[in-house]
Amino acid sequence: MPRVTIDDVEAAAARFADADIVQSTPVQRSRSLSDRCGAEVHLKMEHLQRTGSFKPRGAYNAVSRLVEADSSVDRVVAASAGNHAQGVALAATAIGLDATIVMPESAPAAKIEATRSYGAETVLHGAVFAEAMAHARDLVDDSDADTRFVHAFDDPDVVAGQGTIGLEVLDQAPAVDTVLVPVGGGGLAGGVATAIKAHAPAVRVVGVQTEGASTLAESIAAGELVTREEPDTIADGIATGGLSELTFELLDAHLDDVVVVSDDDVASAILLLLERAKQMVEGAGATAAAALLNDDIVDDLDLAGETVVPLLCGGNIDVTTLQEVLTHALVDRQQLIELTVRIDDTPGTMGEITTLIGAERANIRTVRHERSRPDLPVGDADLVFEVETNGPAHMRRVVEAVRDAGYSVECTTQVE
Repeated sequence: MPRVTIDDVEAAAARFADADIVQSTPVQRSRSLSDRCGAEVHLKMEHLQRTGSFKPRGAYNAVSRLVEADSSVDRVVAASAGNHAQGVALAATAIGLDATIVMPESAPAAKIEATRSYGAETVLHGAVFAEAMAHARDLVDDSDADTRFVHAFDDPDVVAGQGTIGLEVLDQAPAVDTVLVPVGGGGLAGGVATAIKAHAPAVRVVGVQTEGASTLAESIAAGELVTREEPDTIADGIATGGLSELTFELLDAHLDDVVVVSDDDVASAILLLLERAKQMVEGAGATAAAALLNDDIVDDLDLAGETVVPLLCGGNIDVTTLQEVLTHALVDRQQLIELTVRIDDTPGTMGEITTLIGAERANIRTVRHERSRPDLPVGDADLVFEVETNGPAHMRRVVEAVRDAGYSVECTTQVE
């Protein structure tokens, strides 16, 4: 039998009732996503949890259990890309333990600073999560007997804590037909699926991964655990490189399906949630919602007419990452374009073209002169404009206005 049961999840929920660490997060209907996929979509707002993600649930349950089992424990060590780090730091401080968190050198600055603010010693080591994990294990092996390791997902108590989200979903959205859960190491999905299947076996639980970190889908296809040394995805919170035997066992027992989305889908979901739901989430936090923007996935899962709950599991997005994601999404929506205009390099030409663009109510972000391209005739230059528009129709008007003035224009964005 799986090593995490509904009794473990319910015991974790009871433990939270006696502490001021874990909050019950709300469920909110999304009109935009409902209209987009033809289902009743209700967002589980776990990014509003303290520390900005679901991780305090598993961390507090695990650290509490460690102290209950051995009162001599005085320090915990964890490895994390950011969210588990904050959860363990918060839980350890609340219980009165020291904490050392090892994070990859590529971890977002916002998550590093937040982890320190919760009272943990932060160590940056390695380029990817697996290297940070190995170093954290070494720190525990080299320490005294009063130090314990808290794994981000390969720990029954962590998984049980995460599973309490499933209990809340059933209570807050009793008509739910399908729950979409992002999958990294599998602790969240394994815990949620355990809770939901125990109380509502007819409710479908679907795991969602990104193409650059689709180790669950690959493991299911192979019939054994598959890992990736260097997962590549903007959803850094689920870039664990693989599952554990514990979580794979739970997902094999309780998960109904797994789907894979692209980073483009995730970027679009971040933007939609920000614009329409007024919720800022990180890549991992938007992964489940991203499945609802993929028509093939919506059709394959036959979600039309269902009540669907995607979990928004984290909101700790780095400002630099947010800027990159939003820029990518704007380009994809043809609201940010690049125009290359061939000109006779004489005074006043740039001013004339900028006036044409401005007359169409488009905003120029940047412009640069290119005079050294090998295909340029003597005396000519290219002006490269980065321009903000309202979308494809507006973009066409801008391009046509410059062409009608007699200039040769190339646009790097596909004109529909």
